[in-house]
Amino acid sequence: MTATGSTTDREISLSRVFDAPRELIWKAWTDPVGISNWWGPEGFSTTTKVMDLRPGGVWDHTMHGPDGTDYPNHTEYIEVTEPELLVYSNEGAKKGGTYVKFVSTVTFDDLGNGKTRLTVRTVFPSTELRDKIDAEYGASKGLADMFSRLARYLS
Repeated sequence: MTATGSTTDREISLSRVFDAPRELIWKAWTDPVGISNWWGPEGFSTTTKVMDLRPGGVWDHTMHGPDGTDYPNHTEYIEVTEPELLVYSNEGAKKGGTYVKFVSTVTFDDLGNGKTRLTVRTVFPSTELRDKIDAEYGASKGLADMFSRLARYLS
């Protein structure tokens, strides 16, 4: 962390306004069946083993790449405030790949008139790891893809 406490040099973040009510987006993000329809980059599918949505609870899931590569993930919820905030740590790696660990903060801002601003802010332990994960796994593009997939799922 820098002297000012900023983490911008080691984060990946994205914000988008969706034409859907906050409660619907929250449900899409927290329903173990629904999330399998849109989670991950284009071409990926996701299998959830367990989703225990509470502080200290876990979401164990595997993302399946279009080339057949599996990406096991272990997520632990740190903060859950329905329907406005999720904070979680995530770790995992594809076989032979770089081990990934980060903390994500997801905010669901109700803008009224059935619109919601969704913001995902992912903070890595270092700038070097963020850059390596972005290069190896396409994390920035994957997050943008995921937002597009979520928008299609909601429509």
